[in-house]
Amino acid sequence: MTTSSIAPALPPETIAGTALLEDVLARLSERRPLFHSEADLQHSFALAVSEIAPEVRCRLEVPVRGIDASEYLDLLCLGPASRTAIEFKYVTRRWAGTAGAPAEEYALRGHNAPDVARRDFLRDVGRLERFCDREDQNGLALLITNEASLWLPRQRTMPTRDEEFRIHHGRELSGTLLWAGGSFPGNTRVLRSAYTLAWRPYAHLEGPGGEFRCLAVFITPAPAQPSQPHEA
Repeated sequence: MTTSSIAPALPPETIAGTALLEDVLARLSERRPLFHSEADLQHSFALAVSEIAPEVRCRLEVPVRGIDASEYLDLLCLGPASRTAIEFKYVTRRWAGTAGAPAEEYALRGHNAPDVARRDFLRDVGRLERFCDREDQNGLALLITNEASLWLPRQRTMPTRDEEFRIHHGRELSGTLLWAGGSFPGNTRVLRSAYTLAWRPYAHLEGPGGEFRCLAVFITPAPAQPSQPHEA
């Protein structure tokens, strides 16, 4: 899929060139400090985008058709002149209580594999690099979690199998990332761009596991690759 070579550059950290991510997250956290599931997050984020920028159309679970198989994009935001492809991850540890406005009961279950969460988040970044092959489309990989081990640097000195997949605050990622030194080729991630990871506060609730943070990685558009066409 190609677009004109004179398409305007997308403003940084915007959804469909219109809604600032900071504004969307502020609106979202005000009403929904946490979510029942990843699907709940996807739907709620789409509603927040529509409230901030009514001219942006949001489409969930959009097929992205490639040569060999079909993949699905969590959310595609279509603005008047540009668009944003978004992938979400919602990783939680146990937390139960009341939150939100109006108040709502939550009982979050725990995901006990932070290494898998790191791998899957960087898989999203890699997928978005492939999807963003048109000059009017950027990408956003968004992770919301109350699992502190994801945003904190590790304290152990012995290397772990996900050593190159660490996503703590301030980490710089680029190039080829090997899982367990390359022992699992299917987990290898190759990034075309470099990213400096910056976590931001999202919500703070009472009790253990009540601190939620957000990691947002924007993917810039790349020139179309005629040999690997797809369309969303």
